[in-house]
Amino acid sequence: MPAPVLSGPQYLREGLRLVLSPGLRLFVLLPLAVNLLLFGALVYFAGHQFSLWVDTLMPALPQWLGFLTYILWPLFVVLVVLMVFFTFTLVANIVAAPFNGFLAEKVEVVARGEDTFPPFSWGELVAMVPRTFSREMRKLGYFLPRALGLFVLSFIPVVNVIAAPLWLIFGIWMMAIQYIDYPADNNKMSWQDMLAWLRSKRWQSMSFGGVTYLALLIPGVNVLMMPAAVAGATLFWVREKGDGRVVKTGDQRA
Repeated sequence: MPAPVLSGPQYLREGLRLVLSPGLRLFVLLPLAVNLLLFGALVYFAGHQFSLWVDTLMPALPQWLGFLTYILWPLFVVLVVLMVFFTFTLVANIVAAPFNGFLAEKVEVVARGEDTFPPFSWGELVAMVPRTFSREMRKLGYFLPRALGLFVLSFIPVVNVIAAPLWLIFGIWMMAIQYIDYPADNNKMSWQDMLAWLRSKRWQSMSFGGVTYLALLIPGVNVLMMPAAVAGATLFWVREKGDGRVVKTGDQRA
């Protein structure tokens, strides 16, 4: 049965419970280690460049409009946060794609009512690298022209005040695409079919993308939220496709 339209928090919450369960922890450790390294680099780099980026995007105002600086500055801080966060999240997902695809496979086994796993195989993981990398490049091809348009918009005086909300909406949609694509790809759904399927469930997708986006903005929490988003997206896939049983997290064996 399809879940309610605004079911994103439920999917992410169930996904978090799944990745913390004993049966799946092994498959979370590798993407978690990758995310820790990448987000550590993000915090270090952004901390040194943040003020420069805000000053670059802020429009130069005449002295008599100086009071607007206090209104516009927070808006451009938010704009830089959204741009930097989304760029680094995209990079992190490209690097972690094989691990995330592997995790999605294991979550789907659980979601369909099975709670036993074959022994971990490096060969199986390595075999996923070409396919997942190709799919990530397809996402990048979808993302870059749209992000470039928003980036250019961010430098156009007056018009750039709407850049922050547009980045937010685009980021939410991309979060849905990014994570739900893992189970879709594992099930051999083409890129165009996956996009069409998400558009047919636009509000459910935006609900999941929105809560994921918000969770990933929280420093420290975001590291664990990435594998939780993979698991939640897999539950979204199985439940919304209506072709499998989703077990409750409490049904798993310890």
